[in-house]
Amino acid sequence: MKTKLSIATALIALLFATSCKTLTSTTTIGANNSFVLGNNTHRPFSVQLKNISKSDIVVHQEPITGGQHSFETVKPRQTLHIYADKGTGLVIENKSGSQVKVELLVRGDTGLSMGYKK
Repeated sequence: MKTKLSIATALIALLFATSCKTLTSTTTIGANNSFVLGNNTHRPFSVQLKNISKSDIVVHQEPITGGQHSFETVKPRQTLHIYADKGTGLVIENKSGSQVKVELLVRGDTGLSMGYKK
């Protein structure tokens, strides 16, 4: 009986540990604005991003050491899978004149800074 309890406890702990490494969000980005995910020191993370608005959005990566790379345009209803290295932020740009919404599923390091920038 003690072995079954130990296995159950270990499984619950594993489930709790892995559940803490995901983050889901529906994020609204104002017209001509950007949202930055992970503009801080962090470990690698991945994002499943779905554009649930009527306008295109542009996504790119910005390492905290400088520079920009991996530009992608995401059409309405399109889903994009992105992997970001440690210390690299993901910038989601709304270049349209109306607000947009994206669904985000983040895996890996979820201790990411989050904020808007013009």
